[in-house]
Parts: sequence; C-alpha cells; structure tokens
Amino acid sequence: MDPNNVNEESDNMSGNGEMASVMGFSGFGKKARTFDLDAIFEQTRRTAIERTQRALERKQKDDQEEEEGESSKSVNSSVHTQRDKAATSTSRKQESESSSNSGSDSDSESELIGPPLPPQYTAKDDDDDEHVRLHRLPGNSAHSEEEDDDEDDEGETQDDDDDNPVKKIPDTHEITLQHGTKTVSALALDPSGARLVTGGYDYDVRFWDFAGMDQALQAFRSLQPCECHQIKSLQYSNTGDVILVVSGNAQAKVLDRDGFNVMECVKGDQYIVDMAKTKGHTAMLNSGCWHPKIKEEFMTCSNDGTVRTWDLSSEKKHKSVFKPRSFQGKKVIPTCCTYSRDGKLIAAGCQDGTIQIWDRNLSVHTKFHCRQAHIPGSDTSCLSFSYDGMILASRGGDDTLKMWDIRNFRSPVNVATGLTNYFTMTDCCFSPDDKLLVTGTSVKKDEGQGKLVFFERASFQKVYEIEVTNASVVRCLWHPKLNQIMVGTGNGLSKVYYDPVKSHRGAKLCVVKSQRKERQAETLTQDYIITPHALPMFREARQRSTRKQLEKDRLDPKKSHKPEPPVSGPGRGGRVAAHGGTLSSFIVKNIALDKTDDSNPRQAILRHAKEASENPYWVAPAYTQTQPEPVFAEESEEDEEADKEPEWKKRKI
Repeated sequence: MDPNNVNEESDNMSGNGEMASVMGFSGFGKKARTFDLDAIFEQTRRTAIERTQRALERKQKDDQEEEEGESSKSVNSSVHTQRDKAATSTSRKQESESSSNSGSDSDSESELIGPPLPPQYTAKDDDDDEHVRLHRLPGNSAHSEEEDDDEDDEGETQDDDDDNPVKKIPDTHEITLQHGTKTVSALALDPSGARLVTGGYDYDVRFWDFAGMDQALQAFRSLQPCECHQIKSLQYSNTGDVILVVSGNAQAKVLDRDGFNVMECVKGDQYIVDMAKTKGHTAMLNSGCWHPKIKEEFMTCSNDGTVRTWDLSSEKKHKSVFKPRSFQGKKVIPTCCTYSRDGKLIAAGCQDGTIQIWDRNLSVHTKFHCRQAHIPGSDTSCLSFSYDGMILASRGGDDTLKMWDIRNFRSPVNVATGLTNYFTMTDCCFSPDDKLLVTGTSVKKDEGQGKLVFFERASFQKVYEIEVTNASVVRCLWHPKLNQIMVGTGNGLSKVYYDPVKSHRGAKLCVVKSQRKERQAETLTQDYIITPHALPMFREARQRSTRKQLEKDRLDPKKSHKPEPPVSGPGRGGRVAAHGGTLSSFIVKNIALDKTDDSNPRQAILRHAKEASENPYWVAPAYTQTQPEPVFAEESEEDEEADKEPEWKKRKI
C-alpha cells in the first residue's frame, strides 16, 4: 500500500472530523444510494398487466363454472381469495426484488445518504392496485358473486317498477310541519328543493330550510307580507331567487329568498270601465304563476275579470291583459291560471265553467275555448299541463277531475267524479314520469279522512290513495328533483312524503339530525330591551326575591301610598261625587246649593285674614326679614261717628 495514499486518507479523515465538528453532522464522503426510476416504472407496469390478465382469466373461468354448475359460490370465493392473496404476495416479492436489484450498486454496510424517494413514486404501486380493483373481479371479494346476484334481482325489480308506476310513489315515510291552525292554502318549493314556503288563511308565510332544520322541524322565518289578507298562491321563479305571493288583495308581491320585498304590483283605477285601460288589478286576486322560461315574467288573475302578465323590472304597469268572455260576450271571472310547459300558451279556468286558452303573444281572441268544461257557477280550482305539454288536467269545483288533449279540446279525454272539493285552490299535478295524476279530496270537520288520490294517466283508473289527516287536502306538489310529495291540509299541517331509497335530499336531510337541546340561558323569564350605550343610572336592577321586593316597596312612599277613599257628599278637591255622572251635571246640581255670598269682595278676602295672620304660609314667611312692621294711626271717635252718618247727610255737607 502506498504510504502517500495512506497519508491522504488520514488527511481526509481529519478534515471530515473538523467539518463534522463545524457543521454539526457527519457523513461526508460516503456514497449516496441511487435509484433507477425507469426500471421501477417498467417493473410496476409489467406487474399490473400480469395481474389484470390473471384477473380476466379467472373471471372467464368462473363464468364457465357458473354455467356448468360445478362449483358453489362459497368455495369459489374462498379459492379466489387465496389466489388473490398469493398473487398479491408474489407481486410484492417481485417489487421488493426489483428495488433491491436497483440498489445493488450502493454500499450496503455504509449509512444511506441522500434525499428520500418522492411520495408520488412511492405510492405508485398502491395506485396500480387501486386501478386494478376498479374491475369487477370475482376473486377480489368473497361477496362478489352474491353482489352480482343482488344486482340481477335489483334489475328485475327495477323493470317491474318501470312497468308499475305505483311502486314509484314515495309514501313509505312522512314528516309533519306545523304551519298553524288554519288552512294551508299555498305551497311552493324552489327548483333545487332546498327550501319550502307555506302560506295559509292565518295571513302567515313560513320559510322552511330542509338542510338547516333538525328533528324539531321549526320554520326559520315567519312573516305577513300582505297584512290581513289570506294567502292564495305561492311560487318560486324558475331560477329560485324570488317568490310570487298572491293574496286576497288586488296587488301581488314579489319577495326574495329571505322574505324581503322586491316588488309590489300597482293597483288599478276601479272607476274605469274598460279594464284594459287600467294599470293593474282592481279587485281581489285569485291565482298567479311564473313564466317557465322567462325568469322576469309572471301572471295573475283577479275578480275584476282579467288575466294580466307582469314584468319584474316594471312595477308601474302590467305587460299585457287577457279578458275572458262568456258566450254572450259578457265579463267572466277567472279563478285559476297557468302557463304551458313551453310558455307559449296561457290557460284560465273561469266561474262560468269554461276553460279558455290564449296564445301568449295574441291577447284578443282565444286559441282554444271549451264552453262546458265544468258546471257553471263552480270555481275551477286548478289547471295543470303535463310534462310533454299535450295534456291539460283541470280540477273543478263540481267534484270532478278531467283530462284534456289540447289538440282536440272539445271534449275531455277522461273524467273522474266523486272527488269532493270545498276549496277554490285545490291542486292537481302530474308525477315526474308523467304516468300518474294526483289530486286531493275535501272533507267536513270530523267527518272522515282527507285523501291524496292517484290516477293512472293512460287508463285514468284510481290506482292508489293515501289517507293524509282528518281534514281536507288542499294543496299537493310532487317535486321532480327530490321525488317527494308535499301536501297542505285544512287543519294547518304541511306533510312531506318521501322514500329513503327513491327520494333524494329534502326531508331526508332534517330527519337524521338530532334535536338541539335548549340551553337555560336562552329561556328568559322576562323580555329585556338592552341598550348597549346606556348609562349605569339607567340600567335595570337585578331581579330580587319577592319578599325583599315587597319590603322595598313598603319603604317607598309612592308605592306604599294608601289609596284615597271614595268621595261621599257633593265632592271636594276637584273630585266628583258618585251621584254626579259628569262634571257638568255635578255643577248644575250644586249651583243652588252654593250659599256663600261673594257680592262684597272685601269681606270675602278679609274672611281669611285671621287664619293668614295666625298661620302664615305663602307670602308672609318670604318677607319676614325685610318687611317693615305696619304702623297705622288710630281712628278717632269723630271719624267713627262720621262713618255712621247716613249717606244723604254726607252729600248735603
């Protein structure tokens, strides 16, 4: 060995020791471990391909065994599980061997120096495993074949559900929202199904948020937008940002999602005969709805005999006017109105039993007109177009439900009778798949159960019914996105029917939340008005016990003052006696009783002189220090005699 090399190595070692003492760590001069990333990627790719091929071969083999019936499910699953474990172990061995071969050039006895392998490369094998697991492999799970059988069964039941629309009705579960005690006459759900709005005969509009509610099922806001007018109709716009409120007055309102006023329609001049010349409605509203395509347009109908369309940007005047007319050309009152699904047609049901349909852009003449749709004098409570736009359903006040084809509007396609209707806003609606038609029935108080009745659209046979409550079913709404049915009843309830499997979100969000416990601090026995910037002298004292409060009140001269006894006699001190009903009657009764003679004012004043001199109270004490003592001359006897002489002698002298 060359002594020079030995000296150089010793110098390097001494230099490394000095460097370690200065830098604080050692390991200089040692060879770092190197990795061949391309080799690792290639080995991983090959392993993944081999495992995929083995999995496909296993699946083909299992399919053949199922057809032949040679093996049972449990045996196959156990065998495949063992095979999968063996394949996994062999793949891990191969990967470990590849990693050991790639690092064979490094010094195994030396300490490893250098940066660690990046995490995206270390997790590559796991990603490949996950990628392989995405395939439905029989050997990957012991329950795979059972899942296949379950899927087959589900597929068969799904086919049955497609054939039978009754099985799609979400009625297995329900929740009850307490709106109030009076009839729930309006329901609305926003397009996303997150919020429900209810209105009733108690003038209230309540907002319900499914995502924010718990099992207590409390509304987060309640207001009276139209003061003392019953709510007739509520509807969200197609964007869900505003709500149309139709009440018993002549002016419709538009609120935002939080209940704040956005727009109020103008009221028309009721002294003008031609209703087309007025700017707005002049009588009570009956119904209203939004345009399905144009987000700023809505429509209302009123007892003034007009159907008006409005624009959200111009509240000073209506957009267009439609005037329903009878066969004789007289004015008739529209009780309900709606747009077609494409927004091109406007339909109105009138009190004379007719259904009149206009083209939205032509307000003069009707496009379709059925003169005897329902019995004259009965209020048509609802019109609803099907999702395909060809069928119109009408709910009449004559206890019928009729279905019309607008291409042949002279006679109804189907008619259902015996559906009692006591309300002018009883709903009917189509199911989301357009195969069922739903409406509610009315009952008198304590005379039966209000029902939700389902009719098949094709045959118009009653296929299902739900007994809701012991009151009338007024409003019903089947939301297509949630697949949940909302019902408003005559006893102040709003019910939501849903199915945990077939329905989505909505009521499912709030029933899983436990009811929040009310804290003691939140229950105040007395409502206080808190002024943040009040002075300490204006702050209310702390609530004390009753006994201490009574003792304090006893010491207070004002609070412990004895009440004055009732006045007896003619009255005194400005108080009138009981026998004088009014002050004037008391004065009249006491005019004759006043015996005091005030004809001589000097004597009336001197009457109090003795009392004033003995008990001075007002003037004399104020001047005791500065008032001089009066000195009067004594009156002589001659003066007294002169005063006693008659007046005629004094004049003579």
